[in-house]
Amino acid sequence: FFFSSRRRHTRSSLVSWARRCVQETGINAEYMGQFKDRTQSEKVSTLKGQTICCINIGGECSMKGVVGIVVLAIALMGLCGPVMANPPIVPPVQYEQFCEAHKVSGTGIIDVSTSVIDKKIALEYFNTMNGDGDLELDQETAYSQNADKLRRNVSSVNGGNESALNLIQNTKLTYAGETPLTGGKLLNSKAFYGGIGANVQELYSVNEMEQDQTAFFSSTTPYEPANGVKPEDLPGMLKSAGRDTALVEDLMTADNGVYNPAHLIGLETKNSFNGTWGTDATWHKIFYKDIKAHEMFTGVFEAEKTIKFHENPVPERIRA
Repeated sequence: FFFSSRRRHTRSSLVSWARRCVQETGINAEYMGQFKDRTQSEKVSTLKGQTICCINIGGECSMKGVVGIVVLAIALMGLCGPVMANPPIVPPVQYEQFCEAHKVSGTGIIDVSTSVIDKKIALEYFNTMNGDGDLELDQETAYSQNADKLRRNVSSVNGGNESALNLIQNTKLTYAGETPLTGGKLLNSKAFYGGIGANVQELYSVNEMEQDQTAFFSSTTPYEPANGVKPEDLPGMLKSAGRDTALVEDLMTADNGVYNPAHLIGLETKNSFNGTWGTDATWHKIFYKDIKAHEMFTGVFEAEKTIKFHENPVPERIRA
């Protein structure tokens, strides 16, 4: 599973967003300061591990004073009505798509970046890498506001069966070089635009790495729901379906028979590396939920990891 490729001493790679976040074989002091209170660290030279993180919902709040009473009253009024839940977003009629696929093999300076920002489907995606060494890269990035058109199999989604997605990136990468390959990936479901407020981030600075990774995102209703249902009618129908999971699944299945798992955001990765590699995953909802998961490893490691945030697309009514 490890590396066999020639190396050469070369000049430093170009400065980028990832380089500012990651320096040489570690994360800089400002970044690490965010995690100074963490008690766990990894000090072994080799590791084989598997981490799976699938997260849903929870939280609490307390307030004092006159202002607190007013805020509490408003909050209690909210509890008597629909919660700030996020039904799946109705895709625009004039939908848009983007696809990029490439295979690269060679030795030299590496400067690769991709970003997708779409307020209509609450998506923010950034991916970048810089280095100077031997590289083999096989990567596909596909994005579609019409999820019915982007059908892929992801092992941790829908039992591994074909699912409708708004974004997917598949990456197979091998790198070796005296100059570290530094990079990062950020996938964000933007709450302000109708997403669930969850994000997944990856950062690395490695002299050697082999990686097989899939990043995925879904936030919209089917573009053409089954049984002649209009996408604009789906949020209300999902609310009426309530706890009837079979009915919810039927409503979120497109006319082409493919299930749409919105809202969904996640990352599956298998890595073998020499250097520093880590992930951060957060899910925040104001007043009642804050979830954080952090991992960072420096040394020679093998890691297999799945991070997935999913929210049932059915708003619920909670009574005080």
